[in-house]
Amino acid sequence: MARYQPALLGGLFIGVLSVLPVIGWANCCCLWVILGGMLATYLEQQNTPTPIETSKAAVGGLIAGAIGGVIEALGSAVMFNALAPQDAMEQVLSTIPDMPPETLDMIQSIMTGPNLLLISLVLKVPLFAVFGMLGALLGTVFFRKKAMPGGGAGPLPQ
Repeated sequence: MARYQPALLGGLFIGVLSVLPVIGWANCCCLWVILGGMLATYLEQQNTPTPIETSKAAVGGLIAGAIGGVIEALGSAVMFNALAPQDAMEQVLSTIPDMPPETLDMIQSIMTGPNLLLISLVLKVPLFAVFGMLGALLGTVFFRKKAMPGGGAGPLPQ
């Protein structure tokens, strides 16, 4: 479990900040996802005395992004159901002129129940995973420790 702790914390960072109403707007260009991937790399580098491998950072960012995507999708579904009353959705849809009844029924079925959560998971988890990985790779540029000459096996030669 300790091996995945930086990725879990990065994913928690991504998910919580993405789901908050006003703060989540900054995630329009995946800001929180990239920063969460960088956080996972930073925490992983702090746990190891040697420079972090790029592949290890990429996997950590991928996991952090996926966890953040799941948290954000679940949180958004809860917030949507709590804050957007169904009758308000129907009023908005009724203002669209010449909408076929079949289309209206399809939109209403998508926006209710587990369908919205499923669509959100399918879209956000892969997207967040990729951007979390990119953030982690960016984090290796900023946070990777410098390699010691000779593989870091002791003090520097005089």
